[in-house]
Amino acid sequence: MNLSKLTTEKRNPGSVNIDQISTIKLLQVINNEDKKVANKVEMVLPEVAIVVEKVMEALSNGGRLFYVGAGTSGRIGITDASECPPTFMTDPEMIQTVMAGGNTAFFQAVEGAEDNEQQGAVDLKTRGLTKKDVVIGITASGRTPYPIGALKYAQSVGAYAVSLTCNKNSEISRYADTGIEVVVGPEVLTGSTRMKAATAHKMILNMISTSTMVKLGKVYENLMVDLHASNYKLKERAKSIIMEITDVPYEKAGAVLDATNNEVKPAIVMIEAGVDFEKAKDALDKSKGYVRKAIEYLV
Repeated sequence: MNLSKLTTEKRNPGSVNIDQISTIKLLQVINNEDKKVANKVEMVLPEVAIVVEKVMEALSNGGRLFYVGAGTSGRIGITDASECPPTFMTDPEMIQTVMAGGNTAFFQAVEGAEDNEQQGAVDLKTRGLTKKDVVIGITASGRTPYPIGALKYAQSVGAYAVSLTCNKNSEISRYADTGIEVVVGPEVLTGSTRMKAATAHKMILNMISTSTMVKLGKVYENLMVDLHASNYKLKERAKSIIMEITDVPYEKAGAVLDATNNEVKPAIVMIEAGVDFEKAKDALDKSKGYVRKAIEYLV
């Protein structure tokens, strides 16, 4: 493939003189390009919506979500996946990142790892991929062998395959059930897809994980009712959430939170329905974790 023909590898006419302009002018050039990203992401929302529904279905039925990428793409996946357990109290196995070169490549590039297509399949096979799972192959160019190998393997076992790229008609999309191609245009620094392309992909992964968790009942109104209150800051946030929803004073929120071993959902149900911890947990189990349904079940 002639990489120079890819949009992500083309020169940006608006930044050809960045090595000769003032600092503030340089920053303005970068900022003006960054402003274009959200509009480009908006254009692929229908495809993102399809993926959210598929991920929600998979996670509801015991499946998992895998992000697969190399370099910046893999690092974006790790960032999003690692934030889900503290934010939504998910099992770390639920959303995982498979990165070319292994997790050590998060800190230091492993040269040549992205070019090994077979390893992308091997690494997913090692994770025990099944048809219940969803795999999102992330590559700005759309031609990176490692995630392509992963998607080929995903389709071979019946898992739902998604491509996330920044070029139209990307090679990787040929192996995807849904292709998300967000074309943000040439980078300020030619070929440096850690810039606009990475920003677009970070936005889309945030959308996928957050929207899925909202639809799985881990959010009440716009509050994180399933957060893992594992430190002082998060415990204080948990109390604030309980106070906001139930209108109880700080001391009451803290006492009920202590009684639930720092679980926000049962604390809310206990207060709103006037029940003890066991009944609150039972109602949440019967409602599959949806706070509104649990309260309706009890009152």
